[in-house]
Amino acid sequence: MEIDDIDRRILGVLQADGRITNAELSERVHLSPSACHRRVQRLERAGVIRGWVALLDARAMGRPTTVYVEITLSGQSEEVLTAFEKAVARVPDVLECHLMAGTADYLLKILARDTEDFARIHSRYLSRLPGVVGMQTSFALRTVVSTTAIPV
Repeated sequence: MEIDDIDRRILGVLQADGRITNAELSERVHLSPSACHRRVQRLERAGVIRGWVALLDARAMGRPTTVYVEITLSGQSEEVLTAFEKAVARVPDVLECHLMAGTADYLLKILARDTEDFARIHSRYLSRLPGVVGMQTSFALRTVVSTTAIPV
């Protein structure tokens, strides 16, 4: 799908305020409401807009501790990767899991209440993941930049 400058303006506004009305959106991007609505629907159908969510504040939700865990597996075979990925997808505390290039095989992002809560997550879930031979854990001291907005 070709994304033009108008689509980019629409996406930029929606990333900043997903609850904006179509009338307000159409004004901001200088389109008629019906044309704006058609474009948003087209972007949804094409999968450019994957869904609509409420972004929660981790601190307000009692999960102020951001933890990054680098995972090293016993090998890179399809069986090892698949077993790990299926198991890690069932860990409720994992927000993100990325297959990596570099020294670690996977990078996990976890939100915890505190270090004791992370210890619980580690012993209950992470230490039981299949194929894991090493873990390197880092705690974020402060978040400097955090956005869900993809540059348009």
